[in-house]
Amino acid sequence: MANHKELSNAIRILSIDAIQKANSGHPGMPMGMADIAEVLWRNFINHNPDNPLWFNRDRFVLSNGHGSILLYSILHLTGYNITINDIKNFRQLNSKTPGHPEYNKNLNGIETTTGPLGQGLANSIGLAIAERILSKQFNKPKYNIIDHKTYVFIGDGCLMEGISHEVCSLAGTLKLNKIIAFYDDNNISIDGNVKEWFNENVAKRFKSYNWNVIENINGHNNNEIKKAIKKAHKSIDKPTLIICKTIIGYGSPNKSGTNDIHGTPLGTNEIKATRLLLKWKYPEFTIPKNIYLKWNAKKKGNKKENKWNILIKKYSKKYPKLYNEFKRRIENKLPKIFDKKINKFIKKTQILNKNIATRKASQETLEILGKILPELIGGSADLTPSNLSNWSGSKSFNKNNHGNYIHYGVREFGMSAITNGISLHGALLPYSATFLIFFEYAHNAIRMASLMKIHSIFIYTHDSIGLGEDGPTHQPIETLSNLRIIPNMNIWRPCDQVETAVAWKNAITRNNGPTSIILTRQNVIQQQRNLYQINNINKGGYIIKDYNNFPDIIFITTGSELNITIKASKKLKTIKIYTRVISMPSTNIFDIQKKKYKEKGGGG
Repeated sequence: MANHKELSNAIRILSIDAIQKANSGHPGMPMGMADIAEVLWRNFINHNPDNPLWFNRDRFVLSNGHGSILLYSILHLTGYNITINDIKNFRQLNSKTPGHPEYNKNLNGIETTTGPLGQGLANSIGLAIAERILSKQFNKPKYNIIDHKTYVFIGDGCLMEGISHEVCSLAGTLKLNKIIAFYDDNNISIDGNVKEWFNENVAKRFKSYNWNVIENINGHNNNEIKKAIKKAHKSIDKPTLIICKTIIGYGSPNKSGTNDIHGTPLGTNEIKATRLLLKWKYPEFTIPKNIYLKWNAKKKGNKKENKWNILIKKYSKKYPKLYNEFKRRIENKLPKIFDKKINKFIKKTQILNKNIATRKASQETLEILGKILPELIGGSADLTPSNLSNWSGSKSFNKNNHGNYIHYGVREFGMSAITNGISLHGALLPYSATFLIFFEYAHNAIRMASLMKIHSIFIYTHDSIGLGEDGPTHQPIETLSNLRIIPNMNIWRPCDQVETAVAWKNAITRNNGPTSIILTRQNVIQQQRNLYQINNINKGGYIIKDYNNFPDIIFITTGSELNITIKASKKLKTIKIYTRVISMPSTNIFDIQKKKYKEKGGGG
């Protein structure tokens, strides 16, 4: 029978073989964390390779995503749909095993896209928040249908990134005891020994965050790792950091412990020497049957899921209403009344004809959405009274209460990445809010949401130079352009209350990517429309004013500038220059309309 070292060496060998074949990659981390991964995946993680989307599975995130081959090797060994040929195609174009883990609904086992260091850690905290919210919404005595842990691997780079401070501080404050982080403490980064640029006391740092810290664990000792994880499971009011002392590139006789092995292939001779040192006698990409058998998790996974399915069946009979709601949520379906309610509200706002700021219009829309969407989870980076991102039914999510609104503090980047984690979990629909100018703090998390095509909603208020009093530091001049160029990000910049409600409707119903809604601080004029025009808002652009059937000028405008454009058009009319005004709250949506509609200027 295979022993623990042979099982972890299977990860090491697959990793170095794949990296050598690709002629690029990062062997140091997979070799260094292989022993930790073997203990965790074979003894603790609840998962089912036959059904990777089992809802109550434990979540695993590889925040140090450059070590992706470690995760691919584990998924291959445990029985997921990653073949040995996929391992051989590591880092190749269109392969299932890219250089960094990429979230894909068709490639199961990857919980989130990681690569920009620290964001996976933030995503994992979002996953843990989602688990806690859902457990409070659905669990009943003797029916813990939502009960899973989130595990995350992190390295020195993750902890150097500022986002790690933002999210770990919040996680400790929220007492998220079901997240367990493994710190790969090997003292090495790309430039060399980190003592010259990262010598803080990580244990004390995390204790100050209110984390349970388990330190001085030998990351190559099976028993120490196992005891540390068992101890972490006993934490009832704190997240846990397990500090594992490891050797980067463990098993390489000439390169281990050095930065040479961080991000370059070992080379043919060093691979031979490593195989000899590890007593691995098999050819490249060859794993013996006995090791496959020990690693395979299908039988164990099916048993655990079947046990959960029995619990769910009993739950459905005892709590049929809750079960139906749970089923709707995990199937990502909206309530049947959604369309009727939101469309009625949109028509009503047109009739009411209120001249209010679009941030206020957004809050009034949330009053409707919040009552029909219990999955809606909001939050703001310490700007709730300014963003108007809460509603009358908002209840704070904190260490004592498990509501539907998160006070993130001044943590824009962390907030956005946590929002992505909540979205990735499933059964919840998160939105977060800040000033538009502070989008730049969170840019990369927004980019990651777009790359993953997930259902995150970002609210940005205090748009445009209408923020005169705050000065240039708070005036988003180039910001909207930076946001617009992110592929797959839908932007809505509504001009009034009606367009704001339509923007929210589209953000909620979109299921193939994130949405950003750009809102004003100042009041705006409510525009007059007929039903035909209201319906065409959903097409991203439409004719809102036509001063002549054969206009001399066509103005395309968005947001708070619409009323300025209309005033200009009226002045031009007095000198017999006739215009057509197009309101285009979403260029993304307009771009995908039929050619006939676009050529008519949104006229029908």
